[in-house]
Amino acid sequence: MTDRIALFIDGANLHYTAKNLGFEIDYKKLLHEFSKSNILVRAYFYTTFREGESDAVRPLADWLNYNGFAVRTKSIKEYDDHEGRRRTTRHIRIDLAIDALELSRCVDHIFLFSGDGDFRRLVEGVQRLGARVTVVSSVRTTPPMVADDLRRQADSFIDLLAIKTSIGRPLQSRKRES
Repeated sequence: MTDRIALFIDGANLHYTAKNLGFEIDYKKLLHEFSKSNILVRAYFYTTFREGESDAVRPLADWLNYNGFAVRTKSIKEYDDHEGRRRTTRHIRIDLAIDALELSRCVDHIFLFSGDGDFRRLVEGVQRLGARVTVVSSVRTTPPMVADDLRRQADSFIDLLAIKTSIGRPLQSRKRES
């Protein structure tokens, strides 16, 4: 039976996990790998940028937009905390959670590309709505890039290293997508 699936990619988390494992993500290959035996309903990519630095994110975001991804970007907010220390906040996780909950009734299976433990309750909520959840991250880094409670909450877990050849390319490869 073919599943209707959705991909939710925490861009920064996936980037750093792959980098720690010694490769880069080839997003064209990733899309192909997950859609070849499933019906891909939507592929979301989430990323943040600092004000004035969106030019660094723009080429990737544009390429993803033109090649089948729904891209969500948000600027990083900076503020001073109650002790006067400079802090940043990245609220893109809220966008990912809302999109996943909204789409979970339209799909059979959600793939969450993140190891962020803050998503554990999201996974639980999506499961209550009837969709299965697979977390894609890694336990093969030191420390592991996936929170243990997130991995345990998911219906299944795929270690990024296990699919490296299907979705990756060498780190030194910096040529443009075409």
